Amino acid sequence: MSGPEAQDPGEPVWSPEALRLRPLRLVLSWLLAGVGLVFAAAVLPGVTINGFSGALLAAAAIGVLNALVPPVLAALRLPATAVVGFLLLLVADALIVEAAAAITNDALRVSGFDQALLTALFTSAATVTLSVILGVDDDDAYALRVTRRIARRQGGQERTAVPAILFLEIDGLAMPILRRAMQDGSAPHMARWLREGTHRLIEWETDLSSQTGASQAGILLGSNEDIPAFRWVEKESGAIMSCSSPRDCAEIERRRVTGIGLLRAGGTSRGNLLSGEADEQILTASRTAAEIKANPGYRSFMANGYNVTRCLVLFVWEVALELAASAQQRRRGVLPRGHRGGRYPFLRAAMCVVLPELIVHAVLSDIMRGRPAVYATFASYDEVAHHSGLERSDTLEALRKLDRQFGRIARACRFAPRPYEIVVLSDHGQTQGATFKQRNGYGLDELVRRSMENPAVLGMSAGDADESIVGQALDEATGRAGANAQSRPGSDAGDHDAIVLGSGNLGLIYLMEEPRRLTLEEIEARHPRLIPTLRAHPHVGWLLVRSAAQGALVLGPEGSRPLTAGGEIDGEDPLAGFSPAAAGHLLRTDGFEHTADIMVGSFYAPGLEEGCAFEELISFHGGLGGPQTRPFLLYPVTLPAPHEPLIGAERVHETLAGWRAHLQGSQAPMPGAVPAPSARRA
Repeated sequence: MSGPEAQDPGEPVWSPEALRLRPLRLVLSWLLAGVGLVFAAAVLPGVTINGFSGALLAAAAIGVLNALVPPVLAALRLPATAVVGFLLLLVADALIVEAAAAITNDALRVSGFDQALLTALFTSAATVTLSVILGVDDDDAYALRVTRRIARRQGGQERTAVPAILFLEIDGLAMPILRRAMQDGSAPHMARWLREGTHRLIEWETDLSSQTGASQAGILLGSNEDIPAFRWVEKESGAIMSCSSPRDCAEIERRRVTGIGLLRAGGTSRGNLLSGEADEQILTASRTAAEIKANPGYRSFMANGYNVTRCLVLFVWEVALELAASAQQRRRGVLPRGHRGGRYPFLRAAMCVVLPELIVHAVLSDIMRGRPAVYATFASYDEVAHHSGLERSDTLEALRKLDRQFGRIARACRFAPRPYEIVVLSDHGQTQGATFKQRNGYGLDELVRRSMENPAVLGMSAGDADESIVGQALDEATGRAGANAQSRPGSDAGDHDAIVLGSGNLGLIYLMEEPRRLTLEEIEARHPRLIPTLRAHPHVGWLLVRSAAQGALVLGPEGSRPLTAGGEIDGEDPLAGFSPAAAGHLLRTDGFEHTADIMVGSFYAPGLEEGCAFEELISFHGGLGGPQTRPFLLYPVTLPAPHEPLIGAERVHETLAGWRAHLQGSQAPMPGAVPAPSARRA
């Protein structure tokens, strides 16, 4: 073998397990498929089956065709691969049913293409249902055989004992929630890793902007400098930047690429906002322009003909689960309760079914190819928690599904051409509470408008990182991704006196009369009622402003706290109920170029672990207070433990990059000092 990771003749040789098909499992799958066909014939008027023996004969023919046709389709170079391939496989499933009917003569009769398509869907629905009832998992052996065959065609790596590393991110899961989930059986695979002593579980603390954009910039690129929130205003250009916008994510990454990305030198990015300088990616917001082209990352999903019909069935089932859970909350009077209507049930189904399947198959392909580093984000828990609550039954069900996928990935590692270490982590947690608007009947933007003599105030809060990934897939489907990715970053702030943005329980108020940040003294002179109104509001906990006299200053209802050295607290400390590192987080944010004139933090009640978001999410993240700032790292005991508490996403990057270097030596990107801000913006 040649290449940068060629095996030293003196090193031990990695011996992966052999992939063996289990005959009994194949027979059981065949029987279930036959039962599924009988069910389809009973339901559909244009389908007939000649007894159960005819169903078994037709099921065998469909199985053989599914083993031959989809892998051929997966080899095609298709533009907008995820969408075009999905539709193509759906058509192929219907044609396979028609072909099976022709091959088996009278065993199966189908009256037309529409009935053939419905037969594929109804058969899949019955098979999935029976598999759950009987406790039969998917046959991973066959899927991995196909995936490995495709990986070899794509240039899979020869066998090596140099370890690779998988980073599996659960978006929005806090350390305390994970611990309780492990205890109550909602995360059995991860709990087993801890009980068996193969992994350690530690906590880390987010920066002030406890959200995916800032955390992934720090973790994947080594810098989250000048990302004050999920969305912010750049006054000098009038641009509103947002971590939910693919074009803005591309700009965020462009400013911070310095050659120390976690995934450079052969890594892959799956389902992330930022690429980490990866060589390959799918569903990565900052690389949306590449998604419109033929993308081989989806081939392992397309190679299994049952994936599309199975996903559609599970998609419909997930929508039904959401509607039932929402109705149950209303019937029981559960509070706080979020908005769960409109398009949300379909967004949830996409986040909990379709995207995880696409990402898992891409990760399995990466494993079979022996990629040295993979970072994949799974956002379903985060999406469900936003609307259902942190530990409601349907939220924990989303976590159980992810844990099951991680078990599937761990099993696949045994058959890889190199050993893999698995690190599971989160980018932030979430804190729960009724929203600011639910509590008051108006939003933060309206409060600002009342305090500034009715100026033109623009308020923005909707949208999240989860929606950006789904929106990216829709852009790909409609062909808009390439055009959008090339346009100017940021939305136009327009002709407004003030812009009020929500990022969880962190609010940002930009006063647009100057193309720079205003001082506290200037704000008090120009808008004398604004600061007193905000400080007096019962659901505002603190304000961060820049004082000409005292520098960075935190104002609370009954006191103030200078953040510069030597400053003394006056009255009650506004940060008394928060982490000891909170003052440092605020001081760092105060130094950002695009920090708002007034940064607003909601109240926080430590006894209830409750605050309130300035956007309509009952579980939220973005600011300070509660589990939102307490993500975790679950890592193998063979990796060195951090020498000190991990405060901030940039420190997590150094740790993860250090682990990769520990495993791969000179072949991995070397961790080091974070570049100066000027270098990051070059």
